[in-house]
Amino acid sequence: MSTTQRILPKNVSAADFDAALGRFRETLGADRVLVDDDQLAPYTKIMMSADKEDHIPSAALLAETTEEVQAIVTVCNEARIPLWMIATGKNLGYGSAAPGETGQVILDLSRMNRILEVDPDSCTALVEPGVTYQQLYDYIQEKGYKLWLSVPAPSAVAGPVGNTLDRGVGYTPYGEHFMFQCGMEVVLANGEVVRTGMGGLENSTSWQVFKWGYGPYVDGLFTQSNYGIVTKMGLWLMPEPPAYRPFLIQYPDPEDIEEIVEIMRPLRISQVIPNAVVIAHTLYDVASHRERKEFFTGEGSIDREAIERIKQDEGVGEWNIYAALYGTPEQIEVNWKIVEQAFSKSGKAKLLYGEEAEQASASFGYRSDLMRGNMNMQEFGLYNWRGGGGSMWFAPVSQAKGSETRDQTELAQQILGKYGFDYVGEYIVGWRDMHHIIDLLYNRQDPEETQRAHACFGELVEEFSKRGYGIYRVNTGFMDQVADTYGGAMRELHRTLKQALDPNGILAPGKSGIRL
Repeated sequence: MSTTQRILPKNVSAADFDAALGRFRETLGADRVLVDDDQLAPYTKIMMSADKEDHIPSAALLAETTEEVQAIVTVCNEARIPLWMIATGKNLGYGSAAPGETGQVILDLSRMNRILEVDPDSCTALVEPGVTYQQLYDYIQEKGYKLWLSVPAPSAVAGPVGNTLDRGVGYTPYGEHFMFQCGMEVVLANGEVVRTGMGGLENSTSWQVFKWGYGPYVDGLFTQSNYGIVTKMGLWLMPEPPAYRPFLIQYPDPEDIEEIVEIMRPLRISQVIPNAVVIAHTLYDVASHRERKEFFTGEGSIDREAIERIKQDEGVGEWNIYAALYGTPEQIEVNWKIVEQAFSKSGKAKLLYGEEAEQASASFGYRSDLMRGNMNMQEFGLYNWRGGGGSMWFAPVSQAKGSETRDQTELAQQILGKYGFDYVGEYIVGWRDMHHIIDLLYNRQDPEETQRAHACFGELVEEFSKRGYGIYRVNTGFMDQVADTYGGAMRELHRTLKQALDPNGILAPGKSGIRL
């Protein structure tokens, strides 16, 4: 079936595009150059509040090797064809697999899915962008290596390269994923291949163990950017600890978030609690396995009475802390006593682990899986909370200070409530920072509700930024607005780098607000 309405790349004629498609077919074969509507359908599905017509690709190219990526980039440079790169395309809530702008050609790297090396002695891996967490997990299990992954919540279908490049996080002590990346292979816009860190040295033996190489460190330039196409990435993996104790702490009242964070901060900084801790609000905790209509069918955002009823029925707190201890049994017992003592002072916290925690929380099982790097898909249940296929992740950062988390929570609830949406939020505690993760869930099948969600998200960006709470990651529909919040000087620096590395502007124009 041919496309009913052909969409050409911006400023590219039909004749020039056909010529380019012919060259792509010579490189990839006709079956890996997709142009028909049914073939492109998977690349048009979005969950954000943007108009679907603004995110339709002209074609999709399925590369399988670095050399094929080089050949594609060469053609695109000559014909001025814009590419939008995806790894596994499962960046749900941040834009999915759709291009940033209509007319861009998808460069789909999901078939570049080779696990090139896993070294159980140095605890490292080298993988291509199409490798999923499930694939790498299965490989490690088959080999019998005593290694753990760090995975995001949609673990099985996502991949470590794409997640790391978007600076995603997981829930083990290796949860800050970019921090535990080591070495990249990058195809630049001119078709040249660069290996960062120690990878530029021929026959290097330390590409996956020493991050810095020689001269300026450049790996960060290729995260959340459009300066190159990462075709290989090194990862540090966590050695399996002798013992592991996931635990749950529940607090009953909204204002308790301030106490929680003040207690948690020194425990995280000192590494008594070594993993990326989650502090989940009632609605985030229950939305992974229940539906909103079971508790509330009224207009607007869910009311206080319904939240209290959920807490009673589900046995959850207003705030539900999921954390873990790792090490020898003796180390865990010592650190557990420190945790108990710290959280018991006010008498408000309920501390649980083992069978008690499992019985108390329907979310404890999947949280325990994530904190040891096991595959789990339960968090996709969030999309059933309200229904309708709309989801946008709002992700401001704060210091790990109780006053900031109190203010952020109140501000988010105020703005969401103004537009009739629920606060489905959690905090992920880094060493000194907190990622405030809010899923703005709405019915995308309802045009009026979609319009409200769009306005709500825009106001969240504006108001949080005014107060100094920067957004660290955002869907493609709001990248320009978020880029503006970081100032004109930074946008100009990004544009200057783009001009130097991609003078024809072919790589993902508009990614993170970066254009020529």
